[in-house]
Amino acid sequence: MKRSLIACGLAALLASPAFAALKVGDTAPTFTAPASLAGKRFDYSLQEGLKKGPVVVYFYPSAFTGGCNLQAHTFAVKHAQFTAAGASIVGVSLDSIARLDEFSADPQYCGGKVAVASDVDGKIARAYDLKVREAVAGRKDTRGAELDHGYAERSTFIVTPDGRIAATVGDVSPVDNVDRALEAVQKLARSSR
Repeated sequence: MKRSLIACGLAALLASPAFAALKVGDTAPTFTAPASLAGKRFDYSLQEGLKKGPVVVYFYPSAFTGGCNLQAHTFAVKHAQFTAAGASIVGVSLDSIARLDEFSADPQYCGGKVAVASDVDGKIARAYDLKVREAVAGRKDTRGAELDHGYAERSTFIVTPDGRIAATVGDVSPVDNVDRALEAVQKLARSSR
């Protein structure tokens, strides 16, 4: 009984977080954006990604900041587990594509395993009903470079190949965000067998 209550609580948390207006079953806004993988630029298309399977679309405040560094690294370390569950991953932030070229290639962060897309005007984040904050003068990243862009709230959406949101994750630590996203895609993989 206790175990089933815990499972129900986790399912409810994954399914309907308080942070995001988009809910399970909603249509995920499609987007195309400049992106980088292993320091190489390309045009990322969610629609194309969904042709291959579920996509983990994770929004994060900024490359080269404490929590975002940890989250990107954790996604990179667990990349093979996401792939085994049939899912791909794309990170989205308001960083410039030049910053993302470095971030995507750095072995301490994305390690050439996780694609990151540039949403400089916050249009994609807002389409997912996420809060976007303006840049704060004088704020610096972990390398000492000034952060001159806005920030989207840390939120992850699991999008199924039919373009629907299967799960959302937010209001948790960067590592828990990755772990819960992995649980969601593994659950999708089990249910599709």
